[in-house]
Amino acid sequence: MTELLTKETFLEKVFNFEKNKEWKFEGDIPCVIDFYADWCGPCKAVAPVLEELGEDYKGKVNIYKVDTEAEQELAAAFGIRSIPSILFVPKNAEPQMAQGALPKHQFEQIIKDVLEVSK
Repeated sequence: MTELLTKETFLEKVFNFEKNKEWKFEGDIPCVIDFYADWCGPCKAVAPVLEELGEDYKGKVNIYKVDTEAEQELAAAFGIRSIPSILFVPKNAEPQMAQGALPKHQFEQIIKDVLEVSK
């Protein structure tokens, strides 16, 4: 189940960039954040893949979405220039960004390598 984040919930669940200059993850488990827009074709292709991953990794990885049109400040804070942009956020390390509509197996590989989570 993917959850839509607003700036307010992002500050609370992921990273409070208003309070902290250095990266500090606020969550309990790693997360994947999809920066998307409703008019973006490749974003629509990624959505069902992320829903599946949400089920596959339930309780191990949170899947979030950020609407770049509604949350322009969040998009700007992460320098989002093309969408979809996917932010992989491990629990205790720096987040990593991937761009484009990735196939499911590639998401799984990055979740394993970057987030250090297996199914």
